[in-house]
Amino acid sequence: MIDSPKITGTSWLMVAILGFTWGGTFLVTEIALRGITPFWLAAGRICFAAVLMVAIWQSLGGKLFHDATQPITRLQVVAIGAFSSAIPFMLLAWGQQYVTSGFAGVSMASVALIVLPLSHFFVPGERMTWRRSLGFIIGFVGVCILIGGQAFETSGAQLETAGRIACISAACCYGISSILMRRLPAVDPIGLSAVLLLIAACITLPAAWIVEGPPPLPDTQTLIVIACLGLIPTAAANMLRVLVIRSAGPVFMSITNYQVPVWSVVMGALILNEPLPPSLLSAMALILAGVGLSQYGALRRLFQR
Repeated sequence: MIDSPKITGTSWLMVAILGFTWGGTFLVTEIALRGITPFWLAAGRICFAAVLMVAIWQSLGGKLFHDATQPITRLQVVAIGAFSSAIPFMLLAWGQQYVTSGFAGVSMASVALIVLPLSHFFVPGERMTWRRSLGFIIGFVGVCILIGGQAFETSGAQLETAGRIACISAACCYGISSILMRRLPAVDPIGLSAVLLLIAACITLPAAWIVEGPPPLPDTQTLIVIACLGLIPTAAANMLRVLVIRSAGPVFMSITNYQVPVWSVVMGALILNEPLPPSLLSAMALILAGVGLSQYGALRRLFQR
């Protein structure tokens, strides 16, 4: 039986760190893409993260599940590895060639709306209440306002419809992987992070070779950037994601997707001198209100303590 979600102050800190980390990933990825193709970038960062996490896991004993598991559980782990990193990374890499960046951002924010009904039916203790539903809708509206006119405008590309389907499919992959991860029996979080990245590496490496040919030889700067992407937003963030989903649940984890566009916009202004949209404050107010409403019970218990 799966325990009810336990949302603590540490849970809030972890989702805040994840939102900040993933929000800044767009800037670093843009730098990396100057020296390497999209699929090989995804494969490179996943492989680096997998090697690092497997080394840490093995040094700690290499144990995964606390008790004996059935074959269906191992198949579930393989599915999580595919849906949590490998497939969405490739779908986004392909889809973003044909859609606006605004649509891609809204697609990632929709993860929260996808997770909510799935959790209601498949995860104990994650019922779809009116307060929680309204909160997530308000937060999603805030993200759309933040992104502005680019949210749903057309790129004019011939394969735009297919690109949009790819982005939404990537969001669905994240939602499904969160539900499956929460339903696993007792498992070591470091071991699970390592195994999921190893599975993702086994998928992305041959896929990158088939789509883009043999790996290019990037320059030193690109290699350093790929290593940073593998270390922080892939390895470290993946472990945090596992900890949040396993303890606080997939619905709580999904509020990270409302933070990412905010940090992306703010960092773009601070680092790249991009203009701040005038709607930033109103969008942030809606996002915070939505998160607060959807997580009202968890916040009340936190402050009561």
